[in-house]
Amino acid sequence: MQLPIVKYGSSLLRQHTLDVLPEEKYRELVNNLFDSLNTKEGIGLAAPQIGILKKMFVIAVPLNDDKGDKVLYLRRAFINPVVINKSDVKVYYNEGCLSIPGIYEDVLRSESINVRYFDKDFNLVEEQLDGIVARVFQHEYDHLEGVLFIDRLNPLKRKLLARKLNQIKKNR
Repeated sequence: MQLPIVKYGSSLLRQHTLDVLPEEKYRELVNNLFDSLNTKEGIGLAAPQIGILKKMFVIAVPLNDDKGDKVLYLRRAFINPVVINKSDVKVYYNEGCLSIPGIYEDVLRSESINVRYFDKDFNLVEEQLDGIVARVFQHEYDHLEGVLFIDRLNPLKRKLLARKLNQIKKNR
């Protein structure tokens, strides 16, 4: 079921999330997250962004450029994810967020990370993620901790965005 995206200004986006238990209806939440993720606008969505304070997010990262062919996506659910280790190599990348529409800024994040999580079938997975997948994981993982990408910007940049952020908050 497609659910509305919680916008900047909602206290839900600033709260910490709770673990997902195997006996919970986690598959329904996975499906709702994928249904709610508009891949024309975003490549990841965390449970708090649809109003559910659980440790879960999904990604749908394009694997190919759309040059007349159908776009193929790496679609994956991450349940109770943990970052084990981050590389010292950090890179900037222009990020946006479905909860903060219309704002895009360069954010510095680790180029690769080692993670542990449960997949959509609740199998434990441990792996290294690199590039855009590592980036999206870190962005969505932040949502589970009540952190938004704008929190990772320098104070001057955030001050310059204040008017736009207040407008989003007012119109949510």
